[in-house]
Amino acid sequence: MTQIKQLQDRIFERLLLENRIEISGGQGRILFILWKTDHLTISEISEKTSLAKNTVSVVINGMVNKGIVERNINPANRRQTIISLTEYAKSLQTEYEAVSQQMNVLFYQGFTEKERQQFESYLARILDTLTNNLHMNQ
Repeated sequence: MTQIKQLQDRIFERLLLENRIEISGGQGRILFILWKTDHLTISEISEKTSLAKNTVSVVINGMVNKGIVERNINPANRRQTIISLTEYAKSLQTEYEAVSQQMNVLFYQGFTEKERQQFESYLARILDTLTNNLHMNQ
């Protein structure tokens, strides 16, 4: 699984560069979540990406510096910082999703539709098991 993840990350980053999209894998995970639901806290992003809060904070710092996202104080709770997409980030969504689709085609090359569905079903079961285990031990 580790080898597959490492190769997938390298190929995906190469495809992004070929399409002149200068976003790392971690940044892409965060963008994907923010494209679905903009204006989230670091904790919410951490939960939705399964990345540690400190990892999310470091990645967000780089994204702020590149003008991809911005930080704003939550007016309803001044102790919270809200992470929001910039117009630049919003403009990248269509291109990024096209590259993501290219990756999906490559990933499932040679699989029948039934095999793909079975594989994704098995992965979903593993994810549920691990998620339940994590929550039981907290």
